[in-house]
Amino acid sequence: MRTLTYWQAISEATVQCMEADEKIFIAGEGVDDVKGTFGTTKEAFDRFGAKRVIDVPNSENATAGIAIGAAAAGHRPLVVHTRADFMFLALDPLVNLAAKWRYMYGGDKGGVPVVTRGVVGRGWGQGATHSQSPHATFAHYAGLHVATPASPADAKGMLVQALTGDAPVVLIENRNLYPLTGEVPEEATPVPFGVGRYARRGTDVTVVAASLMVHEAERAAEQLARRGISVEVVDVRSIRPLDEGIICESVAKTGRLVVADTSWARYGFAAEVAAVVAEQIPQALLAPVSRVTLPDSPAPVSRPLEEAFHPGAQGIVDACLKVCDDVAGSLPALSDVAAGFMGPY
Repeated sequence: MRTLTYWQAISEATVQCMEADEKIFIAGEGVDDVKGTFGTTKEAFDRFGAKRVIDVPNSENATAGIAIGAAAAGHRPLVVHTRADFMFLALDPLVNLAAKWRYMYGGDKGGVPVVTRGVVGRGWGQGATHSQSPHATFAHYAGLHVATPASPADAKGMLVQALTGDAPVVLIENRNLYPLTGEVPEEATPVPFGVGRYARRGTDVTVVAASLMVHEAERAAEQLARRGISVEVVDVRSIRPLDEGIICESVAKTGRLVVADTSWARYGFAAEVAAVVAEQIPQALLAPVSRVTLPDSPAPVSRPLEEAFHPGAQGIVDACLKVCDDVAGSLPALSDVAAGFMGPY
């Protein structure tokens, strides 16, 4: 395979799907910009022009409604939000129309295949209204597929799945993942929703993670391995549908669970994973579940404060040590356990 960045993988998936299906079009603010939504829509605009890559005004709610109508009429819209926070303005049509279409109107295809991409703008002091990860909000509603791809291969494969499937899909992309490199197949191969993957195998504690936190969990696992603690990292890939099987399989083996998320603990992804384990395999737990999430407040504006606000590998290390107290207590201390967590991807 070739190596691509996360954003290049998204761009390639978009172009390949648009080449294969003339009904696909892109709509969003600045999708025709010289930067092309952080590079992800530039090649598509260069190839297909303004008729299929359409710049829209600040009209998130209206754009979502138009896209859903276009999907119902046989087109395949891809709506792009440069800040995932703007998607809250599109919540009504996505939840009350797209998610419920199949249930209310039926039809052979089962729904309106509108795809919505939202970019989480964390990273340079953007503050409370431009740095949120709203995946749990959208995943709450039956009828939507919601995914948080963590690797370039999955960023491509899940977008291909979204653009060739029949369900309305929300894809949340963390801006900090865009420079990440990885092997990506040349073919437009779909990655199905509802199928997680083992990012790292281990035996002592399971870390279930989404999006950027998959990589923070892998960093934490490297540090904990030096201390003799074996961490298994599960990348759920999609939030709805959720691969409950891989979560329970891993926790049944390790007996301990840490959930790492880029959003808040209350009523979110971390709470859902904990509930799945509590309902299905409570007898497997050797320690209480621990969650690594945002502090219970909006994000600060200052970049240094923002770096302190967002969870990372150190928080995962601390949580794993807490639930593995019986394992860690007999092991020597590691002086550099907190070193090297927040370098570039």
